Amino acid sequence: MTESEKTKERVEEVIGLIKPFLQADGGDVELVSVDESGVVKVKLQGACAGCAFSHVTLASVIEQRIKTMVPEIERVEAV
Repeated sequence: MTESEKTKERVEEVIGLIKPFLQADGGDVELVSVDESGVVKVKLQGACAGCAFSHVTLASVIEQRIKTMVPEIERVEAV
């Protein structure tokens, strides 16, 4: 397994921890990609997709948790 595959697997594990929090409010998140430069792309779904506060959820919950648990990640973007 390559380093990028290991990083992607670790990011998937963190997203798995976040999902129940989002699903409790009718939302969800899906991992789209993790690139070599440390950028994670996610797709917000359900209630999160149309929520006016989705940028807060992305930055304060999703990005913060991923960067804490997978320090090589530089940023998280919604697509």
